[in-house]
Amino acid sequence: MAVTCSKCSNPAVTFIRYNGTHLCAEHFTEYVERRVKREVRKQRGDRRFKRIAVALSGGKDSSLALYLTHKIFSSHAEVFAVTVDEGISGYREKTVELAKNLCNELGVNHHIVSFKEMFDVSMDEIAEKGDEIGTCTYCGVFRRACLNRTVKELKADVLVMGHNLDDVAQSILMNFVNADLEKLARLGPHERVQPGLVPRLLPLRLIPEKETFLYALLNNLPTSLDQCPYALSTRGKFREIIEDLEEMNPGTRHSILQSYDTIKPLLLTLFPSTKLNSCKVCGEPTVGEVCKACLLLEKLMKN
Repeated sequence: MAVTCSKCSNPAVTFIRYNGTHLCAEHFTEYVERRVKREVRKQRGDRRFKRIAVALSGGKDSSLALYLTHKIFSSHAEVFAVTVDEGISGYREKTVELAKNLCNELGVNHHIVSFKEMFDVSMDEIAEKGDEIGTCTYCGVFRRACLNRTVKELKADVLVMGHNLDDVAQSILMNFVNADLEKLARLGPHERVQPGLVPRLLPLRLIPEKETFLYALLNNLPTSLDQCPYALSTRGKFREIIEDLEEMNPGTRHSILQSYDTIKPLLLTLFPSTKLNSCKVCGEPTVGEVCKACLLLEKLMKN
């Protein structure tokens, strides 16, 4: 016998274990959108945005972030997408094409910036050098630099990221395990706006990854599940831990996030904003004299 939706007589498409409800496609879509809108209102506060940038990789989460941001804000703000092409052969070309198609469907401007264009080196070339720092470190630092520089040039008020509940819970747990409370305090969404940095909005931070995937399927959004060939397994270990905890105790991910939100004001008191300097090389904000991106780029050139 088919299971029906807890809110109507239509067939259910999913069971939400952490609240015990079965939902049909229509009510599941409403369920996701309602939580995203509530989270956006909470993160936005009294701020009003005229230009909103969305970091769009072409995967399910960033595609959903663009889709819902456009749905919520497009009537009173300009929404556009920014895609970073790291230069990973056989991987990034596919998702860039998916990103282009979605932007065309939604009618939003799409800006593509590449490592090669900004730093004169691709991720494939970095990987070939076999640096002890690791490809993920280079990629993360360069990608953040590309996004911040580009959205500033495009005069965005805020940058929307596609991090889902699983991503956020993993980041919180990783920083606790590493005793990096200062980095924990800096996790988005950002309430304090630092000069030269564009604040981030995380509309999907309450939505589990399985739900972002199902929403994408039901609404015909890009659902590429390809994994970066250079991805390391460190975060994967924390993913497994949280998945095991969630299986034993549904709602664990939400509890981790709720606990973090409770202590975040205390963390911000312990670690107030550091006065930022302008990088002597590129002019971007940095704690020291030279930003991390320029330091890594210099190391690459020496090698």
